[in-house]
Amino acid sequence: MALAIPFDNSYARLPDRFYARLDPKPVPDANLIRLNEPLARHLNLDPANLASPDGVALLAGNDVADGSEPLAMAYAGQQFGNWSPQLGDGRALLLGEVIDRDGTRHDIQLKGSGPTPFSRMGDGRAWLGPVLREYIVSEAMAALGIPTTRALAAVSTGENVIREAAFPGAVLTRVATSHVRVGTFQYFAIRQDTDGLKTLADYCIDRLYPKAREAPNRYAALLDYVVQAQAELVARWMNVGFIHGVMNTDNMTISGETIDYGPCAFMDDFSPGRVFSSIDEQGRYAYGNQPRIAQWNLVSLAQTFLPLLSDDNEAAVAEAQKIIDAFPDRYDQAFQAGLNAKLGLREIRDGDPELAQDLLAIMAQQSADFTNTFRALFHYDENRQDVQNHLKTSTELDDWLNKWQSRLKAEGGALKDSKEIMRQANPAFIPRNHRIEEVIAAGLKNDFEPLSNLLDVLARPYEDQPENTVYADPPQPEQVVQATFCGT
Repeated sequence: MALAIPFDNSYARLPDRFYARLDPKPVPDANLIRLNEPLARHLNLDPANLASPDGVALLAGNDVADGSEPLAMAYAGQQFGNWSPQLGDGRALLLGEVIDRDGTRHDIQLKGSGPTPFSRMGDGRAWLGPVLREYIVSEAMAALGIPTTRALAAVSTGENVIREAAFPGAVLTRVATSHVRVGTFQYFAIRQDTDGLKTLADYCIDRLYPKAREAPNRYAALLDYVVQAQAELVARWMNVGFIHGVMNTDNMTISGETIDYGPCAFMDDFSPGRVFSSIDEQGRYAYGNQPRIAQWNLVSLAQTFLPLLSDDNEAAVAEAQKIIDAFPDRYDQAFQAGLNAKLGLREIRDGDPELAQDLLAIMAQQSADFTNTFRALFHYDENRQDVQNHLKTSTELDDWLNKWQSRLKAEGGALKDSKEIMRQANPAFIPRNHRIEEVIAAGLKNDFEPLSNLLDVLARPYEDQPENTVYADPPQPEQVVQATFCGT
């Protein structure tokens, strides 16, 4: 008997050209790998039901829950700057929407559920490695307080998926406040479907940014909200050393959530030019390029908004340009606020950007571990030992530490208050690449205890966890991960 889930499917009520309706393709042998029980409860779902045979059948795509209306969303996008007029969910299906305990609407989507009309000759499947990576990193991001899609469950499928070799298949159940992307707007814009653009914009306002309805121009307000959300999101990425790896317009959400954890990675040693994605041969999506690429993507979004902003094209362009031009300052403000918090500073003053950048320059020069160096500042004492465990003693470092301590004292607050600010801004634990690879290697042997152990540690990233310090260690030379892969 199909499982009952309290779906309320607003996207499925949009016109048919927004999606393709179809059921997931069944798999031969579904087994639950991991269920995110706290998230399930927050979504008003019963974990016991989801872990039951009927629930696992649903999570694998072998059954369709009562009230579900599975669909693959249509969208376009610019991938590494190259235009693709039709992309869409090629291996994912939106099962439906639920309302959580706070009254917020969420999509529930299967990823790896089989081919769709948008698959572009692909098999529509996912193999175990990328499913585990996305589960780990998305849940780590949530624990870090960074807007993100979430992982509700991972199941194995009992069949192999062919990539460069045969790998065990898996399906991820992903949760988001919305899966609408910049590329969704581009899909309708390239077809000159102004009615579709307006319908989509109104949908996003109603679902994500209802305050935009109060503005003189609701569509200008919507664009402005998205620009602000993305400025804050990318600043948060930068402040934890996260590299998305594939910042195409179809991988940027209107909601301001991180989405599509393909060749993503967290830096170990700090380098602004760091690239991990095996397909990013030119470094387009390098760590230091992410703010610029975010604005580039938002320009693409703004272009789709022109018919909505004004009947006068010149006036529409001027309005869109004004909103886009606000991005650099908004990003800089969010990024600097994050850096100041990492340094224990409560407010931004003259000289603070230079203070932060001087430290980053020292870290880059010494290839210092990004996460551990900032965490060492939280543990800083008068002997400077914690910092010097990660940064080599130098005149530049001594001068910087003196300037930093003087700046802290200038705040006039208690040192313990600054320490608390730093504790909440500088994680002790991130999903390090070599630890993820260890989990995947174990998973390929059907051993998921390392997955459980790593997720437990990453659920408390700002706690010291003395019993788990090994998870904070940078990789040994033989453990260094040089490249990450998309998985499609």
